[in-house]
Amino acid sequence: MSLSKEEKLQLFKNYNIYGLTAEKFSNGRSNIEVVKAMLESGIKIIQYREKYKSLKEKYEECLQIRKLTRQYGALLIVNDHVDLCQMVGADGVHLGQEDYPAKEVRKILGEDFIIGVTTHTKDQVEKAVEDGADYIGLGPVFQSFTKDKPHPPIGLEMVSWAAKNCKIPFVAIGGIKEHNLKDVLEAGAKCVSLVTEIVGSDDISQKIKKLWDIIKEFERS
Repeated sequence: MSLSKEEKLQLFKNYNIYGLTAEKFSNGRSNIEVVKAMLESGIKIIQYREKYKSLKEKYEECLQIRKLTRQYGALLIVNDHVDLCQMVGADGVHLGQEDYPAKEVRKILGEDFIIGVTTHTKDQVEKAVEDGADYIGLGPVFQSFTKDKPHPPIGLEMVSWAAKNCKIPFVAIGGIKEHNLKDVLEAGAKCVSLVTEIVGSDDISQKIKKLWDIIKEFERS
């Protein structure tokens, strides 16, 4: 049974983990292996982000990941590529500040697809909301090295501001680890992404279990 768009967006509003691929940091494991481990561990949102492969390789991987996400009742968000999102039947696309504007992408994808936008500042958050984004990626909260030209950390204060002022769900991302996850939750984030902390772990399933334990304990407190 397929989820409605509102049901899909509820995943971003709940306390949740937003999974990303990052094969460069995955200790020799493939994106497919890592995604399967994330899905088996209960992660319900997967973003395919791969900067160093050909379009054909990305397409073939996304087809496999789309099949897996359907099996596990999870969402697939494709980074950057609007056309790839359409071709593989993904649930949505995630856009960076250097990508096409969300309001123009909406004209192509229509209302059924989810559109996320990376943001670093209050102005960018407000612009993403104005342009009709469904959720934003907010970060990097702490220093992050997953990108070739990382943006300076925005800090927990920005997370707190977004929790109080952002009208759409947001995913806190960037430099978040097991040891500082609670700080990010206390700042007001509900949906969080821990990229290298998960994909670079020796035991992905065990690492995700520890993260879920922190989140569930925080929910109960």
